[in-house]
Amino acid sequence: MIALIQRVSEASVTVEGEVTGAIGQGLLVLLGVEQGDDEAKADKLLHKVNGYRIFSDENGKMNLNVSQVGGSLLVVSQFTLAADTGKGMRPSFSGGAHPADAERLYEYFVARARESGVPTETGRFAADMKVRLLNDGPVTFWLQV
Repeated sequence: MIALIQRVSEASVTVEGEVTGAIGQGLLVLLGVEQGDDEAKADKLLHKVNGYRIFSDENGKMNLNVSQVGGSLLVVSQFTLAADTGKGMRPSFSGGAHPADAERLYEYFVARARESGVPTETGRFAADMKVRLLNDGPVTFWLQV
C-alpha cells in the first residue's frame, strides 16, 4: 500500500463539477492499493500518515504531525501509484489490486482515518477527479508499507 502525502495549506477534489471533499491545512493523501495489501497494511500506513512529523514547530523544524497542528486529511484513491514504470514507455498496472479489493481497502483506510479523530474528507473511488491543492513547502513524501 502506497501513500503519496503532500503537506497542504488547502486542497479539494471535484467530481463532475461537485466538490466531494475539501480541507484547509493538512495532508493530501493519494492512496494506491497493491496486490497483497490487507487491513493490517492499511492500519500501518495510516499510523505512519497520522504520525509523520512534517509540520513546523515553533522553531521552524519539521517536528509536528497532522493532529498536532489541528490539520485534516483529504484521501484520494490513485491506482497509478501502483504502476510499474521500469520497462518501456507505457506503465503497467499489473501490480495494482483488483478494483473490488482496492475499493474495499480504500474505504477501510478512510473509515479508520475518521475513527482516529483526524477530520477526513475524500474523493470518489474510481471517478474522474479534479484535484486542487496548494502544496505548502513544497513538502511531498512517498510512504509505502
